[in-house]
Amino acid sequence: MLSTGALRAHLLAARLAGTVATSREESLRSYRLFAARDPRVLIGIDPEWSWSVRDLIGLMADKCGVSGDPRCTTGQDVIDPERTVAALDAFALRLAAVARRGGAVLIGTGHPHRLLGFYAALADALSAAGCTVLTPAHGHRVDITTRFGLRTYNLHYVRGVALVRGADGKGSGGEPGAHTHSPLPVRTALAAAAESGGLLPGLVIGDHGWVCGAGQLGFEAIGLADTDDPALFVGEAEGVVSVAVPLDDAVRSDYYLPLARYVLNRACLSQ
Repeated sequence: MLSTGALRAHLLAARLAGTVATSREESLRSYRLFAARDPRVLIGIDPEWSWSVRDLIGLMADKCGVSGDPRCTTGQDVIDPERTVAALDAFALRLAAVARRGGAVLIGTGHPHRLLGFYAALADALSAAGCTVLTPAHGHRVDITTRFGLRTYNLHYVRGVALVRGADGKGSGGEPGAHTHSPLPVRTALAAAAESGGLLPGLVIGDHGWVCGAGQLGFEAIGLADTDDPALFVGEAEGVVSVAVPLDDAVRSDYYLPLARYVLNRACLSQ
């Protein structure tokens, strides 16, 4: 079992927490766009409260451990590993709860090249515990507006994890799927599940639009988020998202596997 101390050391060594690759400039740009309610940064959240840039800096300092000083405008962001560990513990509690009741889960990612292995480990463990890992709308078309214009993707499931792929069946550069922040994939999946009259998820697990889009529709949602993704933390503050785990979401894929082992152990779901 990975101890809390070993997890904390891993977070720092892998730069999942501590000084991370996300720059202060990137994060502040996202906070400005969020304050202006730019849908590219809202990623499915419709905030109930009014959020200024100063409000968002304060929130992210509280949730992630970034600098709370608005005058700090350059350099690398810092994530407090203690906040990451605490959020992973809360994440594990939600996994344990859905496993106890044998609930249905929907798992999806906008970061398949980094996080597919992490989510697939959760899918395997939840399935073994008696949960139904849902795969609605497999193969369905999803049109997403990107910086390059409107792009057509298809919704696919790999090892129980939803992701989108382009018309060539791959993400860019031959990756397993495409990077996206859009809430449209989860809306497509949930609509298909509802229309079929089948099971609806008792828990949605993921990142970006998968968490925000599901949470906004009233589904319990938990996930991972970087310091330039304020939407998940706003959702958590407003009660739309159950758990947002602060960490760098773009390091090597194998660095996330100890986190999967940790939360599955905490949830008593280790195989």
